[in-house]
Amino acid sequence: MSARADSEDLGASLRRLAQQHQGATVLETSLRELVDACNGIFRLRGSGVMLADEHGELRYALASDRTSQLLEDAQLATGEGPCVDTFVRAELVSCSDVRNDPRWPALGPRLAGQPVGAVLGVPIRFASVTVGSLDVYQEQEHEWDDSERNALSRYGAVAGQLLVAAVSAECSGVLADQLTHAVQHRAPIERGVGYLMARDGIGQVESFNRLRAAARSSRRAMGDVADALLRTGRLPAEDR
Repeated sequence: MSARADSEDLGASLRRLAQQHQGATVLETSLRELVDACNGIFRLRGSGVMLADEHGELRYALASDRTSQLLEDAQLATGEGPCVDTFVRAELVSCSDVRNDPRWPALGPRLAGQPVGAVLGVPIRFASVTVGSLDVYQEQEHEWDDSERNALSRYGAVAGQLLVAAVSAECSGVLADQLTHAVQHRAPIERGVGYLMARDGIGQVESFNRLRAAARSSRRAMGDVADALLRTGRLPAEDR
């Protein structure tokens, strides 16, 4: 793999993508172009994008190949993995072999036998708010070096600018509305996660998953559950 692309080249590449499609599906098309360009520029085995939905939860958006989709689905099902951590912590997260990483014990068995090794999650920001992750992988075990981390981080940063341009061009649509609502929910979710971390002495990702589970069981948006938690000090199930 070679991830030593110049940052100006990355920016120019993504700006061209934003300008190529100005129709009703500009956001979806731009995301697809983003993933395809990422694979080509960095010689990756595959990549994908996960974005927050209108309730603030991370969801599958698209993938370049079947294995990328399996990787994303497995992380969403288990609530753990490098790309989940990237979204929750708003920082780059990497691993040399996702199938055998002790940080995510439930994820490895789901990926057993799959052609996925090294994984890197890069935060995607929309209006300075982390709304998703760019997920890239290599088929074999691989140690991501600083040049790869830096180059892919720059790519993720310009990808966020692409989202802003695409949403502005589209003005409406499922993904555009989804991103707008995700930005609105992010702040209360982060405060709710921080509250649970302090109250229960647990980690950031575990707090996020606990908040997510409470939102799902009560059929409410995570942001609304977080607001209630901050007001009352309790999750919905704790009121019973």
